[in-house]
Amino acid sequence: MPLDRAWLLAHIPHQGKMCVLDCIDAWDAQRIRCTASSHRALDNPLRAHGWLGAVCGIEYAAQAMAAHGALLSDPEAPPRAGYLASARGIELHVGRLDDIDADLIVEAERLSGDSNTVLYGFSLSAGDRLLLTGRLTVVLDAAKLGTRA
Repeated sequence: MPLDRAWLLAHIPHQGKMCVLDCIDAWDAQRIRCTASSHRALDNPLRAHGWLGAVCGIEYAAQAMAAHGALLSDPEAPPRAGYLASARGIELHVGRLDDIDADLIVEAERLSGDSNTVLYGFSLSAGDRLLLTGRLTVVLDAAKLGTRA
């Protein structure tokens, strides 16, 4: 059963229009698939100079990762704010997202990680058209980096 925008707003740190995802369509322990239509919105906060560059798809992927983390964590825990530490292997197959008529499909797969640092591979597509891909690393508590447990 899909989880809607209300669920997302209650479980990820991104609020208001900055929450760019509409719903979670499917997920398991390693993967998540979300849908978004906000790339067509004229008031999308990621727009600059009247358009939404394809690189903004990284934010869509990061929010899918945050939602996946929330699904895997204690349901009573408040949303954890992560810090995007690395974006690697980014391949843009389009120049912009705002001219894509179809909804975006945002898919992310957890490749490795621990309780503080996670690495995901991601893709954004619309229909059968691949828009961008890459890998993102998120640090959940930067103060814990470099400390011994």
